[in-house]
Amino acid sequence: MKDSSRKQGAACPCAACKLLRRRCGDDCVFAPYFPADEPHKFASVHKVFGASNVNKMLQELQEHQRGDAVSSMVYEANARIRDPVYGCVGALSSLQQQIDSLQTQLAFAQAEVVHMRMRQLSSPESASSPSSGNTQSSWAAKSLFNMDMVVDQTDMDDSIWP
Repeated sequence: MKDSSRKQGAACPCAACKLLRRRCGDDCVFAPYFPADEPHKFASVHKVFGASNVNKMLQELQEHQRGDAVSSMVYEANARIRDPVYGCVGALSSLQQQIDSLQTQLAFAQAEVVHMRMRQLSSPESASSPSSGNTQSSWAAKSLFNMDMVVDQTDMDDSIWP
């Protein structure tokens, strides 16, 4: 029975055991998280954290937490390889800057819409239209003030992102 399990382990080692050139046993902590068909995952994690450290981290966690931990390590390792200084914090910072820029663009667009509606309300054509009466101006006022306005309350000087 043990011979067949050794043959299974030897026939299809996980990506970690394959890279480390060791026998992959049934109790291999890496096998469930680094399958043989995804060797790049373990290669990047090993390059950044080292196999021994990854092994220690996985051993300290409960089994139901290990999948998320491996996913995080793979993401951080790939980010660290792309940007050795900031890693995934650099990606987060870039995304935060994009959010800030888009919020500013949205605020300008919303202000322009309000400005155009105000001009439309004050134009002589809408005021002199006899058939529209009071219902058009009340509808325009309601639609003007029912707009969802996005206001950013955060102070950019206190931001934690560089």
